[in-house]
Amino acid sequence: MTKHTLSVLVENKPGVLARVAGLFSRRAFNIHSLAVGQTEHPEISRITVVVDVEDLPLEQVTKQLNKLVHVLKIVELEPGKSVQRDMLLVKVRCDARQRADVLQIVDLFRAHVVDVAADSLVIEALGSPEKLEALQAALSVHDVREIVQSGTVAIGRGARSITERALDRAAVTA
Repeated sequence: MTKHTLSVLVENKPGVLARVAGLFSRRAFNIHSLAVGQTEHPEISRITVVVDVEDLPLEQVTKQLNKLVHVLKIVELEPGKSVQRDMLLVKVRCDARQRADVLQIVDLFRAHVVDVAADSLVIEALGSPEKLEALQAALSVHDVREIVQSGTVAIGRGARSITERALDRAAVTA
């Protein structure tokens, strides 16, 4: 099985996310990552799904997704032809002696400290899942208290916009 990143443009309506996620659930596919947000057009949302599945069953799910009323466009985003990022927040307990070591790791990974307390730091990092795993491994020698990670967000490289094409389709079906 291989990981696939799908960008699903949908009408911004209640219940659409549940129907899209339900389609993967009914086929017993594990969703590794799910991120949803409004696009530059308020009436369209983008669902970015990372799923571990073989090519043929993925094609079947894509065809079924296309049949859903509020789905406008589905594009598989290949890693080399898209920009894909996750966000990680890590709370590390550290005193004044350990702080320099933690800050060195933060700097090495081009992360940022977004909150400072007397006995802890909150670190924000953006990047590929591999980069974020490496950051977590580097910080694991310290007292990591909490980790929050977003789902993958992705966009195709180049000037083409899948949102504009989806708007054209939405206008035809309206």
